[in-house]
Amino acid sequence: MTELVASNAKFARQAWLRALERTASIDRDPSMTLPSLMLRLGQQFGEAPALESPEATLSYSQLAHRCNQYARWGLEQGLRPGDVVSLLMPNCAEYLPTWLGLSRLGVAVALANTNLVGESLAHCIKIVAPRLVIVSAELGASLAAIRARLPAGLAVWMHGASSLDMTALAPEIAQQDGEPLLASDCAAPSLDITALYIYTSGTTGLPKAATVSHYRLMQWTHWFAGMLDTSPSDRMYDCLPLYHSVGGVVATGATLLGGGAVVIRPRFSASDFWRDIRDSRCTLFQYIGELCRYLVNSPPGPLDTTHSLRIACGNGLRPEVWEAFQARFRIPRILEYYASTEGNFSLYNCEGEVGSIGRTPPFLAARLPVRLLKFDVEHGEPARNAAGFCEACATGEVGEAVGQIPANDSQLGGRFEGYADREAAARKVLRDVFEKGDRWYRTGDLLRRDERGFFYFVDRVGDTYRWKGENVSTAEVLSVVTAATGVLEGVVYGVAIPGTDGAAGMTAVVVGAGFDLAGLHEHISQGLPPFARPLFLRLLRSLDTTGTFKPMKQDLARTGFDPALIEDPLFFDDPRTRSYVALDPELHSRIINGALRL
Repeated sequence: MTELVASNAKFARQAWLRALERTASIDRDPSMTLPSLMLRLGQQFGEAPALESPEATLSYSQLAHRCNQYARWGLEQGLRPGDVVSLLMPNCAEYLPTWLGLSRLGVAVALANTNLVGESLAHCIKIVAPRLVIVSAELGASLAAIRARLPAGLAVWMHGASSLDMTALAPEIAQQDGEPLLASDCAAPSLDITALYIYTSGTTGLPKAATVSHYRLMQWTHWFAGMLDTSPSDRMYDCLPLYHSVGGVVATGATLLGGGAVVIRPRFSASDFWRDIRDSRCTLFQYIGELCRYLVNSPPGPLDTTHSLRIACGNGLRPEVWEAFQARFRIPRILEYYASTEGNFSLYNCEGEVGSIGRTPPFLAARLPVRLLKFDVEHGEPARNAAGFCEACATGEVGEAVGQIPANDSQLGGRFEGYADREAAARKVLRDVFEKGDRWYRTGDLLRRDERGFFYFVDRVGDTYRWKGENVSTAEVLSVVTAATGVLEGVVYGVAIPGTDGAAGMTAVVVGAGFDLAGLHEHISQGLPPFARPLFLRLLRSLDTTGTFKPMKQDLARTGFDPALIEDPLFFDDPRTRSYVALDPELHSRIINGALRL
């Protein structure tokens, strides 16, 4: 154990130093942006594979050539710095050169979620006011269905063959010169201008378009290249959406900076995962925590350990999954981190501390100011003292995480770049926190920090609810619920009951082999205090998630525990029998009328 701790500490020190060294180069050459860097990498690594997907493979030189073709096509369309292009395309090798080439012009590319349809898709396109839209043939019907809701005259270009009335893009790109643009063709963009709009997941409303500058693209890719120590021998398995910051920028950019190859897959498949990892010879895997849960819940197989992975890197890996995932599949190292697309700070768990989302080493504490603020759950805001200021949490106390925004707006590091919707951006900034005039970015996440400086995720602001005068964390309850035998996945949320204060707990779960209703009740009773035990249980056939595997629980919460609105089996934790009983209309009526004492 002592040797393991020492090894982890050594790895952590080296990872931090590599990341700092990598990102220091950004300030030394402020004219270098990611699109320009791709041209340099094309010369450096030549015919080595850069992007591999089922439909195509691009070498580094081909990737650079393709980026140049898109840039020259954009000039032909009259695109200028400050213009916006919407991109609606599934995971494929063509995705990166499309936005890299256009962003070379100073154009901002909005990476639309490929799962959106109808009003949500129309909203995401309109909110960024694009000059044109690029859509793949597979998604053309979704766009055609909302065409009347988009601004008249908006140009639409289609990638791939289709019978829809949209102009074909591939022939136009193919005829473009692949030579790099000269300054006389178009001045290179500066680091501080917008390169991408990346959308939030929209689990609680319409998605917001987060602004991502060229500086942040460089910061993300260089930082993770240092953390992962990427090299030409690496191959990154990337089955996450390329429209998201993790799958589309972090996993791809960090690998390419080291000269490795990115193995792009259209989607995640638990049944094919380990075979694909072995056959594609991947050394790196970028995860979202739920993917690891799916793999742990899958049947054991002979391919579980026949891989060459050296690091699994990602976020959202819950403690009850972490050790099982690492032990069963023999993952040498897990690099968990905490970040958000719009956030102005990140945390990294380089030491492999199970359950932690990371920490800030002492030598970087002044450079990356992060605080936890005492939080008023009932009002959904950080608490203020008599003087009107917020107060920092003590060790072990739960509070909202905030990151300090530099007083100097020209300072690129640590600034909050906001959203296309300025009102939404203003709501994320907390002012006069510790002194008059200071500004801090609100994460909307409740965390706690231990005595060694490691942070742990507790819940999202708004997900924590009050019951019996106590604050209940949905994330902590879910951790217990999903550890029960036969529970594959689930969500926890609060539901209102007339005549009671706060919200009662409810859990909706997907179950499999070995599940037992009485066993679940016993497990929850042993693992949670009475006030935190969900009163209501809903058995789901499947759990709807966003493209980045976040559960869509707003619809579940909206229908509550009313059997008239729900076809799924419902149960109530009856205090008289101390067991789950079927929740029928008669019992529901007794609960909401107050006839049954809770």
